[in-house]
Amino acid sequence: MDNRCENCIVRKFNALRAMSKEELKSVSDSKTSKKIKKGEVIFEEGEKLGGVYCVRGGVSKLSKLSATGKDQIVKLASKGEVLGQRSVVAEESANLSAIAVNDMEVCFIPKEAIVSTLHKNPDFTYEVLRHMAHDLREADDVIVNMSQKNVKQRIAEALLYLKHNFGTDSEGYLALVLSREDIANVVGTATESCIRILSEFRKKELIKTSGKRMMLLEERKLQDLVDGF
Repeated sequence: MDNRCENCIVRKFNALRAMSKEELKSVSDSKTSKKIKKGEVIFEEGEKLGGVYCVRGGVSKLSKLSATGKDQIVKLASKGEVLGQRSVVAEESANLSAIAVNDMEVCFIPKEAIVSTLHKNPDFTYEVLRHMAHDLREADDVIVNMSQKNVKQRIAEALLYLKHNFGTDSEGYLALVLSREDIANVVGTATESCIRILSEFRKKELIKTSGKRMMLLEERKLQDLVDGF
């Protein structure tokens, strides 16, 4: 597998696509590729980051610790996404923790390679801003959802999100397997409430479960629930 940035398909999904051939070569010469095992921490909230992480494969959960010591999952980042971008550009410590949900492959790009290109290449700067604006919009949506939808609606929405964004396996189960605790942390509720609601969905035959795996049987009904019908 070719590991050079200039030949990597993944960069088409992020701001790196606005770099020139020379800039990509210089990034490629300075970066390091890492394999990260499921459950491993990529970086922690409050950490000073020496660079950014470009996701080549796998999924990471980005979470923030609340005052009560509970994790709130803010985002699931997959192939093509860049982690730590905002902290590096703003020269702040990481606002979120990043943990691998499944086995991942990431490329670590040192801060200098990103910052020097920001100063020289306006197209790259614009792309970075565009991605940050998109993240802010997503964060706004999460805040509105939290305040306007009940837990049942948020869980139904999370399941539909998992299907639409990560697809299903060969048997029709959600391809991205999250623990009940992770689902609870995505929607901002207690794990017990999440388990109770999923069990209710199962009884109503909206979903089917096998261990941690889940299959959506009635997408239309789940969507109606989200929409408040």
